[in-house]
Amino acid sequence: MRPIPGVRATVLVAPDSFKGTFTATEVAEAVGAGLGEAGRPVDLCPVADGGEGTLEALRPAFGGELRSVAVHGPLGRPLTASFLLSEDRRTAIVETASASGLGLVPRRRRDPFAASTAGTGELIAAAVAAGARTVLLGVGGSATTDGGAGAIDAIEAAGGLDQARLVVLCDVRTAFEDAARVFGPQKGADPAAVKRLTARLHRQARGMARDPSGIEMTGAAGGLSGGLWATFGAELVGGAAFVLDAVEFDRRMRDARAVITGEGKLDQQSLVGKLVSEIATRARQRGVPCEAVCGVRELDAIGARMLDLEHIMEASTLDELQRAGRQLAELI
Repeated sequence: MRPIPGVRATVLVAPDSFKGTFTATEVAEAVGAGLGEAGRPVDLCPVADGGEGTLEALRPAFGGELRSVAVHGPLGRPLTASFLLSEDRRTAIVETASASGLGLVPRRRRDPFAASTAGTGELIAAAVAAGARTVLLGVGGSATTDGGAGAIDAIEAAGGLDQARLVVLCDVRTAFEDAARVFGPQKGADPAAVKRLTARLHRQARGMARDPSGIEMTGAAGGLSGGLWATFGAELVGGAAFVLDAVEFDRRMRDARAVITGEGKLDQQSLVGKLVSEIATRARQRGVPCEAVCGVRELDAIGARMLDLEHIMEASTLDELQRAGRQLAELI
Protein backbone atom coordinates (compact mmCIF):
# COMPACT_ATOMS: atom_id res chain seq x y z
CA MET A 1 0.00 0.00 0.00
CA ARG A 2 1.53 3.30 -1.08
CA PRO A 3 1.71 5.86 1.76
CA ILE A 4 -0.18 9.13 1.33
CA PRO A 5 1.81 12.21 2.39
CA GLY A 6 0.51 13.66 5.67
CA VAL A 7 -1.67 10.63 6.48
CA ARG A 8 -0.59 8.30 9.26
CA ALA A 9 -0.15 4.75 8.01
CA THR A 10 1.19 2.74 10.97
CA VAL A 11 -1.16 0.36 12.76
CA LEU A 12 -0.49 -0.15 16.48
CA VAL A 13 -1.07 -3.81 17.37
CA ALA A 14 -1.58 -4.08 21.14
CA PRO A 15 -3.25 -7.34 22.21
CA ASP A 16 -3.34 -9.15 25.53
CA SER A 17 -2.53 -12.85 25.61
CA PHE A 18 -5.14 -15.43 24.60
CA LYS A 19 -4.95 -17.23 27.94
CA GLY A 20 -3.94 -20.86 27.67
CA THR A 21 -3.47 -20.55 23.92
CA PHE A 22 -1.15 -17.78 22.67
CA THR A 23 1.07 -15.20 24.31
CA ALA A 24 0.46 -11.54 23.58
CA THR A 25 3.64 -11.51 21.51
CA GLU A 26 2.44 -14.44 19.38
CA VAL A 27 -0.90 -12.72 18.78
CA ALA A 28 0.74 -9.40 17.90
CA GLU A 29 3.19 -11.05 15.51
CA ALA A 30 0.48 -13.03 13.71
CA VAL A 31 -1.83 -10.05 13.29
CA GLY A 32 1.13 -7.88 12.33
CA ALA A 33 2.17 -10.40 9.67
CA GLY A 34 -1.27 -10.18 8.09
CA LEU A 35 -1.19 -6.40 8.11
CA GLY A 36 2.30 -6.48 6.59
CA GLU A 37 1.14 -8.74 3.78
CA ALA A 38 -1.44 -6.09 2.95
CA GLY A 39 1.20 -3.37 2.94
CA ARG A 40 0.44 -1.81 6.31
CA PRO A 41 3.40 -0.71 8.44
CA VAL A 42 2.98 -1.95 12.00
CA ASP A 43 4.11 -1.15 15.53
CA LEU A 44 3.90 -4.33 17.61
CA CYS A 45 3.05 -3.62 21.24
CA PRO A 46 2.06 -6.79 23.15
CA VAL A 47 0.61 -5.80 26.51
CA ALA A 48 -0.93 -7.23 29.70
CA ASP A 49 -3.15 -6.18 32.58
CA GLY A 50 -1.25 -7.57 35.55
CA GLY A 51 -1.96 -11.20 34.69
CA GLU A 52 0.07 -13.67 32.68
CA GLY A 53 2.42 -11.99 30.26
CA THR A 54 2.98 -8.89 32.39
CA LEU A 55 6.68 -9.58 32.84
CA GLU A 56 7.27 -9.96 29.10
CA ALA A 57 5.18 -6.89 28.32
CA LEU A 58 7.21 -4.76 30.73
CA ARG A 59 10.61 -6.24 29.91
CA PRO A 60 11.37 -3.88 26.97
CA ALA A 61 10.71 -0.88 29.23
CA PHE A 62 12.91 -2.07 32.12
CA GLY A 63 15.55 -4.21 30.45
CA GLY A 64 17.60 -6.39 32.75
CA GLU A 65 17.87 -10.11 33.23
CA LEU A 66 15.79 -13.05 34.39
CA ARG A 67 16.75 -14.63 37.71
CA SER A 68 15.63 -18.20 38.40
CA VAL A 69 14.58 -19.25 41.90
CA ALA A 70 13.57 -22.56 43.48
CA VAL A 71 10.11 -22.05 44.98
CA HIS A 72 7.05 -24.01 46.05
CA GLY A 73 4.15 -24.34 43.63
CA PRO A 74 0.49 -23.85 44.55
CA LEU A 75 0.23 -27.32 46.12
CA GLY A 76 3.73 -27.38 47.58
CA ARG A 77 5.59 -29.11 44.75
CA PRO A 78 9.10 -27.70 44.20
CA LEU A 79 9.53 -25.82 40.94
CA THR A 80 11.70 -23.16 39.35
CA ALA A 81 10.23 -19.74 38.66
CA SER A 82 11.81 -16.50 37.45
CA PHE A 83 11.63 -12.79 38.13
CA LEU A 84 13.05 -9.92 36.09
CA LEU A 85 15.69 -7.71 37.68
CA SER A 86 15.89 -4.42 35.82
CA GLU A 87 19.01 -3.09 34.15
CA ASP A 88 19.73 -0.76 37.09
CA ARG A 89 18.95 -3.62 39.53
CA ARG A 90 16.54 -1.43 41.47
CA THR A 91 13.26 -2.81 40.14
CA ALA A 92 12.04 -6.39 39.97
CA ILE A 93 9.02 -7.74 38.14
CA VAL A 94 7.32 -10.83 39.54
CA GLU A 95 4.37 -12.77 38.11
CA THR A 96 2.12 -14.63 40.52
CA ALA A 97 1.19 -17.03 37.72
CA SER A 98 4.79 -18.27 37.44
CA ALA A 99 4.86 -19.58 41.03
CA SER A 100 1.22 -19.84 42.13
CA GLY A 101 -0.59 -20.06 38.81
CA LEU A 102 -3.68 -22.04 37.91
CA GLY A 103 -1.84 -23.40 34.88
CA LEU A 104 0.62 -25.16 37.20
CA VAL A 105 -2.10 -27.45 38.58
CA PRO A 106 -3.74 -30.19 36.47
CA ARG A 107 -7.50 -29.72 36.37
CA ARG A 108 -8.16 -32.95 38.28
CA ARG A 109 -5.90 -31.82 41.16
CA ARG A 110 -7.20 -28.28 41.60
CA ASP A 111 -7.79 -27.55 45.27
CA PRO A 112 -8.56 -23.88 45.94
CA PHE A 113 -8.67 -24.44 49.70
CA ALA A 114 -5.18 -25.98 49.88
CA ALA A 115 -3.53 -23.88 47.14
CA SER A 116 -0.97 -21.46 48.58
CA THR A 117 0.76 -18.28 47.42
CA ALA A 118 3.96 -19.29 49.27
CA GLY A 119 5.93 -19.53 46.02
CA THR A 120 4.99 -15.98 45.09
CA GLY A 121 6.21 -14.79 48.47
CA GLU A 122 9.46 -16.67 47.91
CA LEU A 123 9.92 -14.93 44.56
CA ILE A 124 9.28 -11.52 46.13
CA ALA A 125 11.77 -12.27 48.90
CA ALA A 126 14.37 -13.38 46.35
CA ALA A 127 13.88 -10.15 44.39
CA VAL A 128 14.43 -8.08 47.54
CA ALA A 129 17.51 -10.14 48.41
CA ALA A 130 18.86 -9.38 44.91
CA GLY A 131 18.73 -5.67 45.72
CA ALA A 132 15.40 -4.57 44.24
CA ARG A 133 14.03 -1.49 45.96
CA THR A 134 10.73 -1.70 44.08
CA VAL A 135 8.95 -4.96 43.35
CA LEU A 136 6.20 -4.90 40.73
CA LEU A 137 3.89 -7.88 41.27
CA GLY A 138 1.43 -8.97 38.59
CA VAL A 139 -1.29 -10.93 40.35
CA GLY A 140 -3.50 -12.45 37.64
CA GLY A 141 -3.91 -16.14 36.87
CA SER A 142 -3.52 -17.60 40.35
CA ALA A 143 -4.73 -21.01 41.56
CA THR A 144 -5.17 -19.61 45.04
CA THR A 145 -7.73 -18.14 47.42
CA ASP A 146 -5.60 -17.99 50.56
CA GLY A 147 -5.85 -14.25 51.19
CA GLY A 148 -2.12 -14.03 50.61
CA ALA A 149 -1.35 -16.06 53.77
CA GLY A 150 1.29 -18.22 52.08
CA ALA A 151 3.09 -15.24 50.54
CA ILE A 152 3.00 -13.28 53.79
CA ASP A 153 4.51 -16.18 55.74
CA ALA A 154 7.25 -16.69 53.12
CA ILE A 155 8.20 -13.00 53.04
CA GLU A 156 8.28 -12.76 56.82
CA ALA A 157 10.34 -15.96 57.08
CA ALA A 158 12.90 -14.36 54.73
CA GLY A 159 13.19 -11.27 56.92
CA GLY A 160 10.53 -9.04 55.37
CA LEU A 161 10.76 -6.50 52.58
CA ASP A 162 13.75 -4.55 53.94
CA GLN A 163 11.97 -1.26 53.15
CA ALA A 164 11.45 -2.24 49.51
CA ARG A 165 8.35 -0.79 47.90
CA LEU A 166 5.79 -3.39 46.79
CA VAL A 167 3.45 -2.38 43.94
CA VAL A 168 0.68 -4.83 43.04
CA LEU A 169 -0.56 -4.68 39.44
CA CYS A 170 -4.18 -5.77 39.72
CA ASP A 171 -6.18 -7.21 36.84
CA VAL A 172 -9.53 -6.96 38.68
CA ARG A 173 -11.30 -4.49 41.00
CA THR A 174 -12.91 -7.15 43.21
CA ALA A 175 -12.86 -6.60 46.98
CA PHE A 176 -11.15 -9.05 49.35
CA GLU A 177 -14.26 -10.73 50.74
CA ASP A 178 -15.69 -11.35 47.25
CA ALA A 179 -12.64 -13.17 45.86
CA ALA A 180 -13.96 -16.70 46.45
CA ARG A 181 -17.46 -15.96 45.16
CA VAL A 182 -16.25 -14.30 41.98
CA PHE A 183 -13.21 -16.42 41.10
CA GLY A 184 -13.40 -19.58 43.21
CA PRO A 185 -15.43 -21.62 40.70
CA GLN A 186 -12.84 -21.20 37.93
CA LYS A 187 -10.21 -22.47 40.38
CA GLY A 188 -12.17 -25.63 41.15
CA ALA A 189 -14.39 -24.53 44.05
CA ASP A 190 -17.93 -25.91 44.23
CA PRO A 191 -20.64 -23.90 46.09
CA ALA A 192 -19.74 -25.49 49.44
CA ALA A 193 -16.05 -24.72 48.95
CA VAL A 194 -16.89 -21.11 48.01
CA LYS A 195 -18.69 -20.71 51.34
CA ARG A 196 -15.75 -22.17 53.27
CA LEU A 197 -13.26 -20.00 51.41
CA THR A 198 -15.36 -16.88 51.97
CA ALA A 199 -15.61 -17.63 55.69
CA ARG A 200 -11.84 -18.07 55.83
CA LEU A 201 -11.26 -14.76 54.06
CA HIS A 202 -13.51 -13.00 56.58
CA ARG A 203 -11.53 -14.53 59.47
CA GLN A 204 -8.26 -13.53 57.87
CA ALA A 205 -9.44 -9.96 57.28
CA ARG A 206 -10.36 -9.55 60.95
CA GLY A 207 -6.89 -10.72 62.03
CA MET A 208 -4.87 -8.42 59.74
CA ALA A 209 -3.16 -5.19 60.71
CA ARG A 210 -5.78 -3.34 58.68
CA ASP A 211 -8.99 -4.75 57.25
CA PRO A 212 -8.99 -5.10 53.43
CA SER A 213 -12.75 -5.77 53.29
CA GLY A 214 -14.61 -3.51 50.90
CA ILE A 215 -11.44 -2.04 49.43
CA GLU A 216 -11.28 -2.08 45.63
CA MET A 217 -8.66 -4.41 44.10
CA THR A 218 -7.91 -6.26 47.38
CA GLY A 219 -9.50 -9.46 46.02
CA ALA A 220 -7.03 -9.99 43.16
CA ALA A 221 -5.38 -13.44 43.10
CA GLY A 222 -7.75 -14.78 45.71
CA GLY A 223 -7.05 -11.96 48.15
CA LEU A 224 -3.26 -11.95 47.68
CA SER A 225 -3.34 -8.25 46.83
CA GLY A 226 -5.38 -7.48 49.95
CA GLY A 227 -3.14 -9.51 52.21
CA LEU A 228 -0.05 -7.70 50.95
CA TRP A 229 -1.81 -4.34 51.25
CA ALA A 230 -2.87 -5.05 54.83
CA THR A 231 0.43 -6.55 56.02
CA PHE A 232 3.14 -4.69 54.12
CA GLY A 233 1.38 -1.55 52.90
CA ALA A 234 1.59 -2.64 49.27
CA GLU A 235 0.30 -0.16 46.70
CA LEU A 236 -2.57 -1.46 44.59
CA VAL A 237 -2.74 -0.10 41.05
CA GLY A 238 -4.65 -1.01 37.91
CA GLY A 239 -2.40 -3.32 35.93
CA ALA A 240 -3.70 -2.37 32.49
CA ALA A 241 -3.10 1.36 32.92
CA PHE A 242 0.33 0.76 34.48
CA VAL A 243 1.54 -1.45 31.64
CA LEU A 244 0.21 0.87 28.93
CA ASP A 245 1.97 3.84 30.51
CA ALA A 246 5.22 1.89 30.90
CA VAL A 247 5.33 0.93 27.21
CA GLU A 248 4.45 4.50 26.12
CA PHE A 249 1.21 3.37 24.55
CA ASP A 250 -0.28 6.88 24.30
CA ARG A 251 2.72 8.26 22.43
CA ARG A 252 2.74 5.31 20.05
CA MET A 253 -1.01 5.60 19.50
CA ARG A 254 -0.67 9.27 18.52
CA ASP A 255 1.56 8.15 15.65
CA ALA A 256 -0.87 5.44 14.52
CA ARG A 257 -3.66 5.35 11.98
CA ALA A 258 -5.55 2.77 14.06
CA VAL A 259 -5.16 0.43 17.03
CA ILE A 260 -5.84 -3.30 17.05
CA THR A 261 -6.26 -4.89 20.48
CA GLY A 262 -7.72 -8.19 21.64
CA GLU A 263 -7.92 -11.03 24.14
CA GLY A 264 -8.90 -14.68 24.25
CA LYS A 265 -12.51 -14.09 25.24
CA LEU A 266 -14.31 -10.83 24.59
CA ASP A 267 -17.29 -10.70 26.97
CA GLN A 268 -19.02 -8.52 29.56
CA GLN A 269 -15.96 -8.64 31.83
CA SER A 270 -14.06 -6.90 29.04
CA LEU A 271 -16.11 -3.79 29.79
CA VAL A 272 -14.90 -3.38 33.38
CA GLY A 273 -11.26 -2.40 33.88
CA LYS A 274 -9.82 -4.99 31.53
CA LEU A 275 -7.07 -4.23 29.06
CA VAL A 276 -9.35 -4.05 26.03
CA SER A 277 -11.59 -1.47 27.70
CA GLU A 278 -8.59 0.61 28.81
CA ILE A 279 -7.17 0.62 25.27
CA ALA A 280 -10.54 1.31 23.66
CA THR A 281 -11.16 4.22 26.03
CA ARG A 282 -7.77 5.79 25.31
CA ALA A 283 -8.29 5.37 21.58
CA ARG A 284 -11.74 6.95 21.73
CA GLN A 285 -10.42 9.92 23.72
CA ARG A 286 -7.76 10.49 21.04
CA GLY A 287 -10.08 9.91 18.11
CA VAL A 288 -8.12 6.89 16.91
CA PRO A 289 -10.14 3.98 15.45
CA CYS A 290 -9.93 0.82 17.55
CA GLU A 291 -10.37 -2.72 16.22
CA ALA A 292 -10.34 -6.04 18.10
CA VAL A 293 -9.43 -9.67 17.55
CA CYS A 294 -10.48 -12.40 19.96
CA GLY A 295 -10.57 -16.16 20.25
CA VAL A 296 -14.22 -16.18 21.28
CA ARG A 297 -16.73 -13.36 21.11
CA GLU A 298 -19.46 -13.29 23.75
CA LEU A 299 -19.89 -9.52 23.68
CA ASP A 300 -23.12 -8.29 22.10
CA ALA A 301 -23.51 -5.31 19.81
CA ILE A 302 -24.35 -3.00 22.72
CA GLY A 303 -21.13 -3.96 24.49
CA ALA A 304 -19.14 -3.40 21.30
CA ARG A 305 -20.68 0.07 20.98
CA MET A 306 -19.84 0.82 24.61
CA LEU A 307 -16.20 0.05 23.82
CA ASP A 308 -16.54 1.92 20.51
CA LEU A 309 -14.89 -0.93 18.62
CA GLU A 310 -15.04 -0.50 14.86
CA HIS A 311 -14.81 -4.21 14.04
CA ILE A 312 -14.36 -7.46 15.99
CA MET A 313 -12.70 -10.48 14.36
CA GLU A 314 -12.77 -13.98 15.82
CA ALA A 315 -9.63 -16.06 15.35
CA SER A 316 -8.63 -19.22 17.22
CA THR A 317 -5.39 -20.16 15.40
CA LEU A 318 -2.29 -18.24 14.37
CA ASP A 319 -3.27 -18.63 10.72
CA GLU A 320 -6.68 -17.17 11.48
CA LEU A 321 -5.08 -14.28 13.39
CA GLN A 322 -2.88 -13.56 10.39
CA ARG A 323 -5.94 -13.66 8.14
CA ALA A 324 -7.73 -11.29 10.52
CA GLY A 325 -4.80 -8.90 10.14
CA ARG A 326 -5.16 -8.99 6.36
CA GLN A 327 -8.91 -8.38 6.59
CA LEU A 328 -8.53 -5.51 9.03
CA ALA A 329 -5.95 -3.93 6.75
CA GLU A 330 -8.67 -3.51 4.14
CA LEU A 331 -11.08 -1.98 6.67
CA ILE A 332 -8.80 0.50 8.38
